[in-house]
Amino acid sequence: MESRQLEHAIYEKDGAIARIILDNPAQANAQTSQMVHAVNECLDDAQYDYDIKVVIIKANGKGFCSGHVPDGSYPEFAAEREASGKVWRSAAHLFLWPVLKLWEFPKPVISQVHGYAIGGGTTWALLPEITICSEDAWFQMPLVPGFGLPGSETMFEPWVFMNYKRAAEYLYTAQRLTAAEALDFGLVNRVVPAEDLESETEALAARIAKAPLITLQATKSGIIRAWETMGFRVHQQASNDLQAMVTGSTEFQDFVRAMFEQATKPTERVQDD
Repeated sequence: MESRQLEHAIYEKDGAIARIILDNPAQANAQTSQMVHAVNECLDDAQYDYDIKVVIIKANGKGFCSGHVPDGSYPEFAAEREASGKVWRSAAHLFLWPVLKLWEFPKPVISQVHGYAIGGGTTWALLPEITICSEDAWFQMPLVPGFGLPGSETMFEPWVFMNYKRAAEYLYTAQRLTAAEALDFGLVNRVVPAEDLESETEALAARIAKAPLITLQATKSGIIRAWETMGFRVHQQASNDLQAMVTGSTEFQDFVRAMFEQATKPTERVQDD
């Protein structure tokens, strides 16, 4: 097996299987710039390594991914803010184009989720076409009530829920979904005991990898194009633009200012009154 340590991620290649392991447990696997770029680098390698047929995304630590860095301290944001006074294309650089890269990745992807998958972390957890999670897994998009943002930089929830009302409640209220609820909603493929998560995921990856690579890629392309025909790619770009519009508004800036003055935690802001 080949293994390579990147900044905040580990990349493994083992026969026909590649594994991208989120590795920033000290920060609850928050999506740092380094992690985003490392995941992209791994996907690029796996795409053009013709021995690789399936990619697994998993994580070290207590949970899968806690989402964006909470204070938004991304160097890319700071550079654009200094240049133009606005964060827009830098947000796309970190959280739009990488999302589309994952969605358009031409080989099968399995997300192996344990513990928490929050905010932007749900992108890596739920956007892959197959998600296997442990019984202790849970999913939440806290950005609307918690941060005053219209979801993540890319709003993929209408597509993975394929349910108008469930997607709306989930986003409006930062609804926390258990693994069992995610399975019932069709967001994940399987829920397994924590001790079986690794073996179940590896077994499914090995089963998928029995097919010819070109056949798997053609099948994946057919799935992607169906969603693309329904406007997925355009919608992701539009949602990134809406994010930029909201963050530039006085109402949003007042909300954020009050939030910091009150020193409340996001978890407190999404709780029921």
